[in-house]
Amino acid sequence: MSNSSSIIQFLLLPFADTQELQLLHFWPFLGIYLAALLGNGLIIITIACHHRLHTPMYFFLLNLSLTDFGCISTTVPKSMANSLWDTRAISYTGCVAQLFFFAFLISTEYYLLTVMAYDRYVAICHPLHYGTLLGSRACVHMAAAAWASVFLCAVLYTANTFSLPLCHGNAVDQFFCELPQILKLSCSDAYLRENGVTVLGTCLFFGCFVFIVVSYVQIFRAVLRIPSQQGRHKAFSTCLPHLAVVSLFLSTAMFAYLKPPSISSLFFDLLLAFLYSVFPPAVNPLIYSMRNQELKNAAWKLMTGCF
Repeated sequence: MSNSSSIIQFLLLPFADTQELQLLHFWPFLGIYLAALLGNGLIIITIACHHRLHTPMYFFLLNLSLTDFGCISTTVPKSMANSLWDTRAISYTGCVAQLFFFAFLISTEYYLLTVMAYDRYVAICHPLHYGTLLGSRACVHMAAAAWASVFLCAVLYTANTFSLPLCHGNAVDQFFCELPQILKLSCSDAYLRENGVTVLGTCLFFGCFVFIVVSYVQIFRAVLRIPSQQGRHKAFSTCLPHLAVVSLFLSTAMFAYLKPPSISSLFFDLLLAFLYSVFPPAVNPLIYSMRNQELKNAAWKLMTGCF
């Protein structure tokens, strides 16, 4: 039996049993990581430098790209380093930091997606009041509220998690320090202390989920009342990227955390963690830029130096 005070490091789950296969995992992860950095970095710089993109929708997209940039940088580099050096170890402090930043960034992303649903709702259902309801000050306040509130929740989650005595060793069954996997190492009676925080987080999660669903119900009702087919297509096209990102985020995260224990396995849990923690930050820039000619033109001007 061990406890948190005696643990100086954790052992992360490797992607393979041999050094050769570990190196084989390293190169795809490196490609995905570089693609995510390039895509999100380009969106951040493009929106920041191009004055025509200083609108509420692009302001929230910039914040979303920041969270994606940070989220994938929290988990993937350590996993790649472990594969390269054929080790599983992560220090106790490193695990605490990884859990905190991942919880902070991925939760912030979810709150930002909720705010972006409100942005699309106002733009389509109340276009005449868009400038009033989503002025620059209101946008800054909503973004700041998302970052600050989630920061406090992440501090509470992390402090509460690592204050629990750990009775089941230091082997984490995931390629990064994931909250459910750390809780599995805690004593069964101490685990109950986490329930209050978990209930609070679950209520906030489903509150945001209901808000997003209600927003899109109102959006679809408004769009279907538009008389012209061209107008309906234009309205839908402004929502499709956000709807695709929300669907990808929720489907992977909810299945990862709410799946029945009977279908759980090390490989399956590893795959689900990859799908919700690594895949979205890499493809979100592609989803948002694919149908957005204004963003693509601004990015091209930035890369060719023709502002």
